[in-house]
Amino acid sequence: MIQTSTSSKIITLIKSALAAAVLPVLFIYIMIAKPDYKIMNGLAHIVLPVANTIGDVITWPVRIIGDMVANMHELSTLRSENAELRVRLDAALADKHKCDIAINENDVLTRQIGITRQIPQRTVIADVIHENRALHHNTFMINRGRDDGVETGMVVVSTSNQFAGIIIDAGETFARVRAVTDSDTNIAVHVAGYEVYGFLSGNASSSPSVGLFSDPQFKPVPDMTLTTSGISGVLPSGIFVGKTKKNATVDVLQPGQLSRVIVLQFDTKSQYK
Repeated sequence: MIQTSTSSKIITLIKSALAAAVLPVLFIYIMIAKPDYKIMNGLAHIVLPVANTIGDVITWPVRIIGDMVANMHELSTLRSENAELRVRLDAALADKHKCDIAINENDVLTRQIGITRQIPQRTVIADVIHENRALHHNTFMINRGRDDGVETGMVVVSTSNQFAGIIIDAGETFARVRAVTDSDTNIAVHVAGYEVYGFLSGNASSSPSVGLFSDPQFKPVPDMTLTTSGISGVLPSGIFVGKTKKNATVDVLQPGQLSRVIVLQFDTKSQYK
């Protein structure tokens, strides 16, 4: 019974398909052999929809394949764009990694060199008007004093930001500076690139000596950079003092090289005596 029912359904479908296929042929025959417009108009309402349906049935594999090709092309385009974006992302991440490395290296170098960027509250530019060199002492005068805000204990640097001395006496319109070469100089310094601290001391010569290092095993070699350490609380840290020479002496700024200096006033008032 089931086979008979299935067979009859298949036969019915085949008959329907054949009838639907015959209708367009009949329509064409009437158009050519017996052009009766009334019949053609009547058949058109039946034949054209049936023909469209048959055409859709016949061409559906082609349309499906076309849609698949279009989808594959779009997928290929998306994959290409995705690959290009990944390349750009990798390049951006590589640049970011390089920037991070550069930032870290800069931080490490800053710590090693011992540079502390301290910005003074105010600065006063002054001219050197007189150098007073005597036995074991070396001071010079500048043409700025209390009227200009200059006070005892302020730091004096050259126009190239190298340590030049300390204000030890201030009048109304002038001030006296103890040069770094003075025998009374005793400055806490830091050896750049090392966790080593010491003191720069005047020795009645143009090249002060450095010693009393925090590491007894440390031996200074020529061309090491010294900066103020700020450990004693007297001077701000990070001011360039000079470079080491042979026999633990230091090449520092000479008063005779100065024609103009800068007086710095920091947050913490120095009391250097």
